[in-house]
Amino acid sequence: MSISRKYGRTYHYPFSPGTTSDDRINQAYWEQVQAIKNIVHTEKLDGENTCISKIGVFARSHATPTRHPWANHLKEKWNWLKRDLGDLEIFGENLYAIHSIEYQKLEQHFFVFGVRHKEQWLSWEETKFYANLMDFPTVPVISDSKPTQEKEYKNEILTLTNKSSKFESIDANSKAPCTMEGIVTRNSNEYAVADFAQNVFKYVRKDHVITDEHWTRKWKRAALLSERSTSCGK
Repeated sequence: MSISRKYGRTYHYPFSPGTTSDDRINQAYWEQVQAIKNIVHTEKLDGENTCISKIGVFARSHATPTRHPWANHLKEKWNWLKRDLGDLEIFGENLYAIHSIEYQKLEQHFFVFGVRHKEQWLSWEETKFYANLMDFPTVPVISDSKPTQEKEYKNEILTLTNKSSKFESIDANSKAPCTMEGIVTRNSNEYAVADFAQNVFKYVRKDHVITDEHWTRKWKRAALLSERSTSCGK
């Protein structure tokens, strides 16, 4: 039995090519997007979905707090945040360990993409407020436009995702430049936890390598931009 509630399952757009047999597709996405007043497209970063709450730091499993060594930097942060969190749960992408994409211009290792308070997901503005309050950056915003026609909307997403990451993405194995992993679209306003699937959507690039447990055996720490600059200057 979990002592913490997981992040909701994010359904793919029907035109998202990076789906697997375990993924779910939201065929009714356009009807749901039209019902949302304001949206924001954010970059889907290739890391570990991580939650910070007053209970502890949780990775994919919320049965117990994570013991992964690549989460130690967040456990240190949690030690002085825990008394101020209350019922807030901070969700973000932990990029401390390299997965399928290696980022060349990372300034930090943890990027917030959502804040949950009891039965509500907070608005994007509130999410940015709390992230800033706790000295965390948020995931990059790619666009907040909302075309009125489905074809135009789809084409915009395909165009947006055919670019490199804001943090300059390369393939972790080949070291060749690659596009961002994808995007996550969310309702900019707050919404109920029970309505998550109708308010959050994602697109994942074709042939994105899904890193499973084998990568953990020989994991490598992602270098920060300041460290790369120092190394280049020697």
